[in-house]
Amino acid sequence: MKTDRRKFLGTGLALGLTSIINAHPLHNLISDKTNDRKLKILILGGTSFLGPHQIAYALSRGHEVTTFTRGKTKPKIYPDLFSKVEQLVGDREDNLEALKNRKWDVVIDNSGRKTKWTEDTARLLKDHVEYYMYTSSISVYYPYYGTDFSEDRPVVLEIPKDAEGDEKYTYEYGVMKATSELAAINNFGADRSIIIRPTLIVGPGDQTDRFPYWLARLEKGGDIIIPGAKNEVVQYIDVRDLAEWMIRLVETKTTGTFNGSGPKFNMTTNAFVHGIHASYNSTVNYIQIDDLDFLRDNKIIGIQPWVIQLPEYAGMSKSDNSKAIEAGLVFRPLSETVHDTKKWWYSEGVTQERRDAILTNERSFMNREKDIISKWKAHRK
Repeated sequence: MKTDRRKFLGTGLALGLTSIINAHPLHNLISDKTNDRKLKILILGGTSFLGPHQIAYALSRGHEVTTFTRGKTKPKIYPDLFSKVEQLVGDREDNLEALKNRKWDVVIDNSGRKTKWTEDTARLLKDHVEYYMYTSSISVYYPYYGTDFSEDRPVVLEIPKDAEGDEKYTYEYGVMKATSELAAINNFGADRSIIIRPTLIVGPGDQTDRFPYWLARLEKGGDIIIPGAKNEVVQYIDVRDLAEWMIRLVETKTTGTFNGSGPKFNMTTNAFVHGIHASYNSTVNYIQIDDLDFLRDNKIIGIQPWVIQLPEYAGMSKSDNSKAIEAGLVFRPLSETVHDTKKWWYSEGVTQERRDAILTNERSFMNREKDIISKWKAHRK
């Protein structure tokens, strides 16, 4: 998980705007009911993964979009659309000049990686922007003990003194997101704040190799490890479902805190893997490894878009999304996510070096898989 969060590689996809409008059968219906007012939207960040999908959908619905970035990342997803976007340049650490004396209907904070950043922008914009939407994370619930993962669950606000290593990093991330949520709410008030807590995000433009790994692995075929028990639950959300829902929330001025997780039903890890394989013609032989100690000892914890059910992570794939669904979150089928992610994976938006690395890099799980299978067979004997 530590590697995944820090692996922000530039990737992209040049798809037409029309595909965004027609990507989900419910979107046109929703548009007819909610898109009465054209908004001026400020996105803090916006050049990679989630942001470009938000921009594409917002523009398709007639809104005006402004981005605020350091000007260092060139968008690779929908690059042509950025000619229709006002692009402000600054630095959330120490240069917010471009945001001063301006007015927007809503600010979407995608790049809040420090509590100070959210505090500074919220304080600056609270009298010039109607609503503040903060992109948080289900990491605010860490450690994931228990069974209640609704939005009312207490969030983590401090790091235990004895936390160290990866555990400390996970606590730090959760605390940062939780305190950033509070910074937005304290400045804008609960009636003008929208907090979104996504689960693991997948789809075209994925900045990690969690989901693309399975596409590459299942395409190759052969003996394939499925880590974890058959009945474990997986949660993920297609980046476009998340992005488009967030835009609809600001259109309807729906405030509050929401878990941004999918799918709508309880999907098991095995159903997830079989669902992806349905898009390929490879011959596979699945090897289920459900021994937690063996998985932990062989460092098979975070290769998938779900997390092995170690006690502190057992509830990570069990966030309650009923409130979000009631507020209009809809989901495209896994087959569509696979199809579109595969199309992006083989586009010019992904380098051949990255595609090769997922198969051949010495740190790739695929290179360790054969040895681990041998260990597992010996372990079972």
